Amino acid sequence: MRYHVTIAGRTVEVELAPEGVRVDGEPVVVELRSIPDGPVRSLLLDGASHRLVARAAGRGRWELQVQGQRLAAEVLDERTRAIRELTGAAAVPTGPKPVRAPMPGLVVRVEVAVGDLVQLGQGLVIVEAMKMENELRAETAGRVTAVHIAAGEAVERDQVLIDLAAEEEG
Repeated sequence: MRYHVTIAGRTVEVELAPEGVRVDGEPVVVELRSIPDGPVRSLLLDGASHRLVARAAGRGRWELQVQGQRLAAEVLDERTRAIRELTGAAAVPTGPKPVRAPMPGLVVRVEVAVGDLVQLGQGLVIVEAMKMENELRAETAGRVTAVHIAAGEAVERDQVLIDLAAEEEG
């Protein structure tokens, strides 16, 4: 099986086969073991052991933490990549990325303001739903371009709460 993995704007092809793993055609000695009851994994890469935290961030996107570094990764299989190429869908959407309410609830606290720079995984807003507080986190690093809610407001499922724009590198 082949996958296309993009991290920090660089895409590599990862091939998983019975005879081993190849990255961009080169053989790599790798072993990944899950540690029960959590997102922590043990990664053995070319003889070196690493602690890896991997959390699904939706539709082929992963939030990774390895060696103290936070990274956003996108993993596409051959079929999904081919569909994107045929339809012209971009790997990374442009324009503001809305943060939406996952369910109806009440805004407890807004943790950011317009103009703030946020990091991947940073808390943005806390919404109380079904008597539980849910912290909504940034799925990407960027700048807050709009805050559409305030503490104490009721929100509906899929309502846009905050807009984030990718921060231009320069």
